[in-house]
Amino acid sequence: MSALGRLVIYTNKIEQMAEFYYKHFGFSLHRAEGDRIIELKPGAAGVSILLHPASAKQKEGQALVKLVFDVEDVAAFCEAAKGDGLTFGKIHQADGYVFANAKDPSGNSVQVSSRAFAPR
Repeated sequence: MSALGRLVIYTNKIEQMAEFYYKHFGFSLHRAEGDRIIELKPGAAGVSILLHPASAKQKEGQALVKLVFDVEDVAAFCEAAKGDGLTFGKIHQADGYVFANAKDPSGNSVQVSSRAFAPR
């Protein structure tokens, strides 16, 4: 058995991406001297994000993968994020939970969702 430990995001906006995930989602930044990858570690349990410089041929902004962050109170999170300069779209009602979507500085889809807290 294995567990997902890290997710790599290729980007030309390393510093803006690091600031985005630090500021809005509480990740801490870890840089190893001489390494071009920045590792972002979650404040609680979860998957680390590795920010890797994109090559000239790589297109930024992933449409087929979405990063979903578990948030108990989506509306409160979105309101606080707006105060920090991150605007989420409409809050959607799903089957017993709510969610809202936004984009990171490289155009990747991110979502906050209360699904993890929904009674099942």
